[in-house]
Amino acid sequence: MADETFDMIVIGAGPGGYVAAIRAAQLGLKVAIVERDHMGGICLNWGCIPTKALLRSAEVYHLMQRAAEFGLTAGKTGFDLAAVVKRSRKVAAQLNSGIGHLMKKNKVTVFMGAASLTGEGQVTVKTVKGAEVLQAAHVVIATGARARELPGLEADGDLVWTYKHALDPTRMPKDLLVIGSGAIGIEFASFYNTLGANTTVVEVMDRILPVEDAEIAAFAKKQFVKQGMTVLQGASVKQLDRGKGSVTAHIELGDKTVTQQFDTVISAVGIVGNVEDLGLEALGVKTDRSHIVTDEYYRTSVKGIYAIGDIAGAPWLAHKASHEGVGVAELIADGNPHPVKPESIAGCTYCQPQIASVGYTEAKAKDLGYDIQVGRFPFAGNGKAIALGEAEGMIKTIFDAKTGELLGAHMVGAEVTELIQGYVVGRALETTEADLMNTVFPHPTLSEMMHESVLDAYGRAIHF
Repeated sequence: MADETFDMIVIGAGPGGYVAAIRAAQLGLKVAIVERDHMGGICLNWGCIPTKALLRSAEVYHLMQRAAEFGLTAGKTGFDLAAVVKRSRKVAAQLNSGIGHLMKKNKVTVFMGAASLTGEGQVTVKTVKGAEVLQAAHVVIATGARARELPGLEADGDLVWTYKHALDPTRMPKDLLVIGSGAIGIEFASFYNTLGANTTVVEVMDRILPVEDAEIAAFAKKQFVKQGMTVLQGASVKQLDRGKGSVTAHIELGDKTVTQQFDTVISAVGIVGNVEDLGLEALGVKTDRSHIVTDEYYRTSVKGIYAIGDIAGAPWLAHKASHEGVGVAELIADGNPHPVKPESIAGCTYCQPQIASVGYTEAKAKDLGYDIQVGRFPFAGNGKAIALGEAEGMIKTIFDAKTGELLGAHMVGAEVTELIQGYVVGRALETTEADLMNTVFPHPTLSEMMHESVLDAYGRAIHF
């Protein structure tokens, strides 16, 4: 017999879970949410938010070193890594407490403990008080994911780090190896490189940032190398020999293997879904490679059980999880779902320079058979970018030549993670090239480059 009955139980209080709980409560459902670690999940506590706080410190430090370019004088620049990390943790803590407030405000009942599905519509939560049995017709699984660890490259918290160790370091790396060049790897490489670490990035694919448009990734690589990074593409770390205070990495590069010594290694080789100990197998919930299989409406193979966010597969992004949280709540409350279209979810990487994209890459659009129009505009042609001292960058837009549909937009440069939303909204509204051409963009702004890139796709660019 259940200790308490709800309309909906959410397992996991990350950006998917807590949003699902709030939206369901708004729609009049009685909601419980179960979290085993921290309200806000990985994103708020160990991912999106604290990394951005670290990267902001690195950005300010970089600007301090460029003071003379802006006609300014400053004393000797430096940093206190412990203070940088302390600020990052304070930002995360502030937002963590905010989630608790939102739960109370929306009358969502919070259970802190490990949850498992122990029957049809039944969730057992192991709390400090003991086991509590909850019942609901609808259970939403939003347990997220964790860092993948490859055999021989496992983190030890001393010489080899995961993102958690990199977020709360005990020391400043001197010679750093980053394995993996996705968003997580590149952001940490950018942060520590800016603070002075000799940074090497190893990527097994033939280019870094493999999910990004090839042209944008190549531009970003040039900037990273210019900043002093070593970037090895088509390479893999086969072995780590751990010694006292150092690691010897065996790096396979083409048909040869080279060895190099580092004092710190950050492994960023992907993620694994948190599917263990949930009781999924016993209930018949289908999984595939550590992720729960769902249909486009977040429904699993078992009636009344849903999955959202990282646990439900790519793209592994907080804003995708939140959108799914709203969607699943509305599906359960009033049968009015709105499925997520992965190609309409923007991806943002907060390295220096920033990278942002939405929709199809040029290669993908061609693979899908589109006849395309491609436009580009450089930051060097924009007055605001030059005034900011940020003239390195590019905006690229891809259109269907037949219909004028905006198929994709890809950016690299200052503040592009803020600019990308303009194109996201455009795609949601099914905007055509004519709509964008006829839109007046304010001057002087970086957003003018978005306009110029569209114009360039049709041979009409004004300032380039």
